[in-house]
Amino acid sequence: MVTTGLGSSLAYLLSRAERSVNRGLAAALAAEDVTVEQWRILRALADGRGHSMGELAEAVLMPHPTLTKAIDRLVDRALVYRGHDPADRRRVAVFLADRGAELLARVEGAVAGHHRVIEDAYGLERTEQLMRDLEGLVRALDAPDSPVTPRSHARS
Repeated sequence: MVTTGLGSSLAYLLSRAERSVNRGLAAALAAEDVTVEQWRILRALADGRGHSMGELAEAVLMPHPTLTKAIDRLVDRALVYRGHDPADRRRVAVFLADRGAELLARVEGAVAGHHRVIEDAYGLERTEQLMRDLEGLVRALDAPDSPVTPRSHARS
């Protein structure tokens, strides 16, 4: 594998780590015919509140067009449904269907197993520290006054 110069790039290493983690997660979810993206959507909807497409896109890290296609596929499988937003009946929200909740409950064991594999490979304390560090990095980079936060996305 050619990584000359790339191996010292934080962005590259984070992307490579994400690919490795998602590859293992995808394998764990495959038995239930669920993709990593679909699992993220189901998890986000598990709070039972229903979410607008905009909220959901941000939560699951997907662009709107890709999310719309993913939601359409989940609707076709009767795992989620669209309905009126309880806070604003003019808006459409996406909700987790009972069948989706049952599927999510089934895959959570596989997801937990995948997490244990990472902990076994990297160490429990190091994995927990890595998660804290990554959460801190995201907070710092998403802060309104961060030099890497585009002004159009900065919160007011």
